[in-house]
Amino acid sequence: MGFLVLLIIIGGGTGVYLAERDHPRANITTLGDAFWWAVVTLATVGYGDYYPITLVGRVIAIIMMLSGIGIFVLFVSTLAQRRLEKEESRLEQRKLLGHETKTIIKDKIEGIEKLTEEDFDILITSMKNLRRTLLHDSIVIKCPSCGSIYHNKPKFCSNCGIGLI
Repeated sequence: MGFLVLLIIIGGGTGVYLAERDHPRANITTLGDAFWWAVVTLATVGYGDYYPITLVGRVIAIIMMLSGIGIFVLFVSTLAQRRLEKEESRLEQRKLLGHETKTIIKDKIEGIEKLTEEDFDILITSMKNLRRTLLHDSIVIKCPSCGSIYHNKPKFCSNCGIGLI
């Protein structure tokens, strides 16, 4: 994207310089002025200190303005897409982890009568870990009176009855 911006600045600045330099009322008379104008126009700042007055210069200006807006939109959409992909990946990972753990837990529960004490402890730990994984992003509310923790938004504590909201 940086190469594209540089190409537009050089092309637009040079084009406006060539179109404006010989006009008697032109205020873009040097290549430096033209490149300054190109940067300011592409950045959609538009100070107004330099501006084209010829038809060709104004057409180039319109292209530069639209290019500036387009580059900004491209940049923002790229950032949003990266953020979205990262979040989707994280959610998919949690979903897969939760699904695998659920399958393991279901298999152990089906044979619960054959579990040793150690296997039963592992099952309980797995269930607690699954619950933490699935409730990771949920809201946690702690009762100020008894310390009970809730992962939803109850109005009252089910342990001591105090109002939570």
